[in-house]
Amino acid sequence: MSLSAQSFTISPAMKKLILAAAFLCLGSVAYGDIQAPPGAQYTSSRKLGRAISNILYGVMEIPEQIVRQSNTTGHKAGWSYGVVNGTQRAFKRLGYGFYELFTFHCPTYKGTFKPPYTKCGSDWRVEMNPSEGLSEFPPELGFEDHFSHTRTQRW
Repeated sequence: MSLSAQSFTISPAMKKLILAAAFLCLGSVAYGDIQAPPGAQYTSSRKLGRAISNILYGVMEIPEQIVRQSNTTGHKAGWSYGVVNGTQRAFKRLGYGFYELFTFHCPTYKGTFKPPYTKCGSDWRVEMNPSEGLSEFPPELGFEDHFSHTRTQRW
């Protein structure tokens, strides 16, 4: 008798075993999904990175505010009020940076490592501190690398 000519049948007990194994596998995948809540991305290493970023790149607030104020209220306001507002925001970032550097291993905001920011913007990507107006990380100058499409420059 050749192997290809044999008929292969599965007993009812084997069918139940295969079905139980399939349910256990699918159940473990669903259980694994609940184990990573939305707050899991905020860890002590992210808090340390936020601290270092605010200390090193917080001064980028000065040219950022000069450009923003120049675009909204004119160049004179940009080079006067923009410098003052940018310097104030840079010192706030420096203070937050050192605070988070010394407390990066401790959960400080409601027992988590999450900063006290809320999501805002048209795509809910930017997290802002409503009382201070600061985003989680300092602004980028030049080309922003988190956009997946290209933008044209208007002259």
